[in-house]
Amino acid sequence: MNTLSSVVFPEEDDKDIHPLYFAIDDGAAQVSGRHTLTLTAGSRVSLGTYFNAFPAAYWRKWCGIDKVQVSVEVQGQGDVEVWRSSADGRCERVSRLSSGKLRTVVVPLGDIEDGGWLWLEAYARSAMHIAHARWGVEEAPVRRPAATLGITTFNKPEYCVATLTAIAADPGARSVLRQIIVVDQGTNLVTEHADFGKAAGDLGGTLAVVRQPNVGGSGGYARAMLAAQADTASEFVLLMDDDVEVEPESIRRAVMFGAYCTVPTIVGGHMLDLLNRSRLYAWAEVVDERPFMWRPVDQDRMPVDLAQQDLREEPSFHRRIDADYNGWWMCLVPTSALGDLGLALPAFIKWDDAEYSLRAAQRGVATVSLPGVALWHVAWTGKDDQVDWQAYFHARNRILTALLHSTARRGGSLLKHSRRVDLKHVMAMQYYPVALRHAALRAILSGPDHLHPDLREALPAARALAAEYPETKGHTAAIHAPRPTNLPTDESDRPAGVGLVVFMIRAITLQWLHRPRDREENAAEVRLSAGQARWWRLWRYDSAVVESAATGEPHLFVRNRNLARRLLRDSIRLHRELRRRWPELARRYRDADLVSPERWRDTLGA
Repeated sequence: MNTLSSVVFPEEDDKDIHPLYFAIDDGAAQVSGRHTLTLTAGSRVSLGTYFNAFPAAYWRKWCGIDKVQVSVEVQGQGDVEVWRSSADGRCERVSRLSSGKLRTVVVPLGDIEDGGWLWLEAYARSAMHIAHARWGVEEAPVRRPAATLGITTFNKPEYCVATLTAIAADPGARSVLRQIIVVDQGTNLVTEHADFGKAAGDLGGTLAVVRQPNVGGSGGYARAMLAAQADTASEFVLLMDDDVEVEPESIRRAVMFGAYCTVPTIVGGHMLDLLNRSRLYAWAEVVDERPFMWRPVDQDRMPVDLAQQDLREEPSFHRRIDADYNGWWMCLVPTSALGDLGLALPAFIKWDDAEYSLRAAQRGVATVSLPGVALWHVAWTGKDDQVDWQAYFHARNRILTALLHSTARRGGSLLKHSRRVDLKHVMAMQYYPVALRHAALRAILSGPDHLHPDLREALPAARALAAEYPETKGHTAAIHAPRPTNLPTDESDRPAGVGLVVFMIRAITLQWLHRPRDREENAAEVRLSAGQARWWRLWRYDSAVVESAATGEPHLFVRNRNLARRLLRDSIRLHRELRRRWPELARRYRDADLVSPERWRDTLGA
């Protein structure tokens, strides 16, 4: 039997993530090894969980598999049952495994394509061990399960070495990796970490570390793509972020799924929250055409805490959900597609993953976000990337991707939305991100020739610009500012619909005419946490202390009416010019050589 998915258990004693692997319905259970769970007498345990249920609908849809075989080793007296669900979440028992130490059953998948999982449940009449459970098929894969793993890293050696150590300790993950390429673009080097030598030794000749200047995630991933193309035996390149913790079985599952797909397919992994480890951020992600913005499917219900919402009891978890793209925190790309699709967009960071899948879809290569394949990553809520230097890349790369792929006339409502983002930042006294966003628009208007040089030039320029904006500097001196009481940290008081438009018109009119109030030295009108500092609250003040989401460091925001007026005038002018020139710019960007291996080799000096 060719194993598609092995049942695994966490080796660390972290009760927060146990519900991702097994659910105790009665009694008690204990992890006895990576592949073994021990139940006390009278206990009932379900493996209908995120990491150990088998996502049958996805295998049926994308791999054409019509039956699957499950086997499990059992010691002790008890029952082991196979359960299945339908797309609407109805659950039923389909089989009880035959008696004996090794128990095996074949399960037809039938019409499960639109949604449904398979999983095991066990009831122990005496102390009972269930071990080495796995789901597999007799058929051979369509292509070899062999991948190049590419990790791009910048000054995160402790995370990177931990990932290498976890892979080295997992035979399943190692069995599908031909080579591991760590592209180190930092100054705090992976090779100088105390534990690197052992990890490298355990991985043998599989591991290579490549040094190159910091050309962003897209530059690192392009280097990994080139390495995968050079290894003719690698059927895939698996792109992975550096500041993550990975479930190693996810690597093997992703590669096996890609190997069995009937046609070359991009296979993505999900993102769990590294700081709240049972929280999942999306089952799949899409790009809305009119505003041309990414979002999770069912975004009003995301993120979801899998420790609080049992997979078996939530109907929405059971339908198959199709994705437009998958984040490059973990994403498997078939090397056979690289020749036609090209390499990563020279975006530095942001939107390179979404753009690649949109490009692939135009050539018939789908993206599948596969449940049960995941890693842990710091959530976006713990970062300030909309108001720090990354604002440049958020703005430029969103518009760049729309120029390349939007089918809406002049980008649909994207430019209207972009102007509104400028307005919100101005009302919140966040002038630095607006200046960065305008630099991004000017770069777009200059044409596609700026993109590859920008990989080295844009970040230093963005950081240099921060010196002109006092709100970017943290304050070590105490600033007196009262904290408001009962202010929510969510968006429950955010105006919406017609009320939002009226609110914004009123707010910007008052700000345009209003002369800021005088402020005493080392004082501000209010102090807010990052979660509270939303534009519809900040517009009322002329000064505020706002704590950074990433560090908690206080930053002083002060109203500057003259600067605000200039930025708003620039916003209107730049967006108007971009709208006028949209058809011409779309042609130029689509005709440019941006992603070919030859162009990237020239940029990287590879």
